[in-house]
Amino acid sequence: MRMRVTDFGTHDCVDWDLSKFSGAGYAKGRSVLVQIAWLCVSGAVFTRWWCPNKIRVLILRLFGASVGEGVLIRHGVKIHWPWKLSIGNNTWIGEQVWILNLEPVSIGSNVCVSQDVLLCAGSHDRKSSTFEFDNGPIRIEDQVWIAARATVLRGVTIGHHSTIGATALVTSDVASCETVLAARGSSRA
Repeated sequence: MRMRVTDFGTHDCVDWDLSKFSGAGYAKGRSVLVQIAWLCVSGAVFTRWWCPNKIRVLILRLFGASVGEGVLIRHGVKIHWPWKLSIGNNTWIGEQVWILNLEPVSIGSNVCVSQDVLLCAGSHDRKSSTFEFDNGPIRIEDQVWIAARATVLRGVTIGHHSTIGATALVTSDVASCETVLAARGSSRA
């Protein structure tokens, strides 16, 4: 069964002129030279399978991330801007995780972010005629497990001791000790 959103009505439809996009209100947080340096180091060293975890953590700290003790960051992890990232102690970030942190992303202690998770702190305002940013921070409290291929969108806080199931889409806050599962598919005859 497909779900269709139809309650927007025609009064909410806006034609975009992407040539007028300005990015107003979005601050990258570092100079262009630092951004270029990060992109070079990230692509050449940080994401590579041969880069030891200790070096990954050191690189993040050198670029302004706050990273606790005992953090494990696997290869293939993409982080947009490390200076907008904080990670608590004893947290695991799995292979191919993408932290698209146009705004700050805070990950607590003893958190497991499993393979292929997307933490997306950026979005666009579909009602803006220039499709401007509609970004927001993401906060993941202590003792959270975000399972494989889950997506957490901007402006979300995930409360402590919560579990986000594989492939789940999280668009609003999750209370402490809550479990969020992906919708189950249905079979067709």
